Amino acid sequence: MKTLSFTLRGFKKAGEMLQSSLGELEREIMEAVWQRGETSVREIHGIFGEKRAAYTTLMTTLDRLHKKGLLERRKDGRAFLYSPRISREEFTRSIAKDVINALLGKPDGETKPVLACIVDAVGERDSKMLDVLEELLREKRRELNSEK
Repeated sequence: MKTLSFTLRGFKKAGEMLQSSLGELEREIMEAVWQRGETSVREIHGIFGEKRAAYTTLMTTLDRLHKKGLLERRKDGRAFLYSPRISREEFTRSIAKDVINALLGKPDGETKPVLACIVDAVGERDSKMLDVLEELLREKRRELNSEK
């Protein structure tokens, strides 16, 4: 089943939603923290340099990411050391789950077209992904049956 791709006025495509969930600098900092593990503002500033962002801007952005629940921090002398609270994969999965839940949060009759679009999109990308999807469905059914 072929579908048209368009964006309704006032809505973003899912890919744009993933990109806009964090600002550009926040995304770049999260990538640096995911790569480094635990890091300080000074280390991030060393990576970015003064031309990219001022030290205080990086300090504020790291604090904001901490307040958003994406980074852990601990005091080390007078400075904070930041580490990821969630992995890159967990972050991506969380956003994808929110998008899917929004799509599926419709009356029963409206969810079938959404599911059909998901299957179509997976099939158009790579037919092997359909096998992966099928296996994931089997695993989920086993999991649900074992909980009963």
